[in-house]
Amino acid sequence: MSGMAALQGAMGALSVSAPGAAASSSGFWGNPLATYSAAPSGIRFMVKTSPIEMRLQRWERKKCKPNSLPMLHKMHVRVGDTVQVIAGREKGKVGEVVRLYKHNSTVIVKDLNLKSKHKKGTDEEPGEIIMIEGPIHSSNMMLYSKEKNVTSRVGHKILEDGTKVRYLKKTGEVIDSVDNWVKVFKEGESE
Repeated sequence: MSGMAALQGAMGALSVSAPGAAASSSGFWGNPLATYSAAPSGIRFMVKTSPIEMRLQRWERKKCKPNSLPMLHKMHVRVGDTVQVIAGREKGKVGEVVRLYKHNSTVIVKDLNLKSKHKKGTDEEPGEIIMIEGPIHSSNMMLYSKEKNVTSRVGHKILEDGTKVRYLKKTGEVIDSVDNWVKVFKEGESE
């Protein structure tokens, strides 16, 4: 009890000055207490927002927008494109893009980069090992022309009717045709 009374007495000896008032001579260990003044009325403080880093894995950091959604990257390939893998284990193989992951620029290509997945069994079904397509980074593939059997970089141009399309730079072949998109959407609805 006496220790508590001594502590209260010591705390009572300290005085805290109000903002804008002069610093008092009493303070902690004889040092004057700092006073704080309000910002001038004409000055507004601006808060600079910066991208937040989302933690997916310990070794992997992803840039995020202020609303905590991952930043999406633009890619030169789209769903339904025919591509050839130019680097990695599947180098030289040709396939069709099935799915895109824009947050890390990876692509699923049909029947390429197959991985084995162990499926756990249940009472009704036994366990099994199934093969699924793994993602490939979009920088490891180029668009492929089936007609000329050649890979090419992609270019953008505007046609006479005002539509912006992608084309292969080597062959001049237009990739984004209406027929191609109708086919892709019909296949997507059937699945």
